[in-house]
Amino acid sequence: MQQDNILATFKILIIGESSVGKSSLMLRFTEDDFDKDQALTIGVDFKTKIVEIDDVKVKLAIWDTAGQERFRTLTPSYYRDAQGAILVYDVTKKETFQKLESWLNELEIYGTKNNMAKMIVGNKIDSTDRAISRDEGFRFAKKHRTLFIETSAKTNEGVRDAFQEVVRKIMETDGLWERNEYGDTLGLNSANPNPGSCSC
Repeated sequence: MQQDNILATFKILIIGESSVGKSSLMLRFTEDDFDKDQALTIGVDFKTKIVEIDDVKVKLAIWDTAGQERFRTLTPSYYRDAQGAILVYDVTKKETFQKLESWLNELEIYGTKNNMAKMIVGNKIDSTDRAISRDEGFRFAKKHRTLFIETSAKTNEGVRDAFQEVVRKIMETDGLWERNEYGDTLGLNSANPNPGSCSC
């Protein structure tokens, strides 16, 4: 793929409590793979992917941050200059949903982009023992004015839509990003939001 066709590079964080499926979401999106024995992330993991949104190519630099408290001191520097953040909870574990407030606070403290695109993602909807309803997740996202979607890294449901909607939000936000210096002037066409997501 021609480098000079890439409009910009976007830094996207995936954050949330341990074992909510952050690494699985990143693996499913970047490599279309799922590993049920996925190891816990130590510190930070990183992958890139070139995607095409509304006929525009962008490069995503995706950072998967460890959810365990003992690695928390490693992550603040990785928040710097991020244009998007995906905050993940496990729909079967209420405590992971309740911790979203503290993750949003961390974004406020360490993020350097005030208008960062944010999305709340309820993962593991393939599980039968749901503890958080879709409506609860939707209302939380609406309260905090973030995007919202539910996903399953295992079945791939909603995963691509989640990343694409965050990228669209970044592209539509003035002052959040700059074109690559070698890129041509490209028009960004607004697309209708995915019906499975909430642009709250």
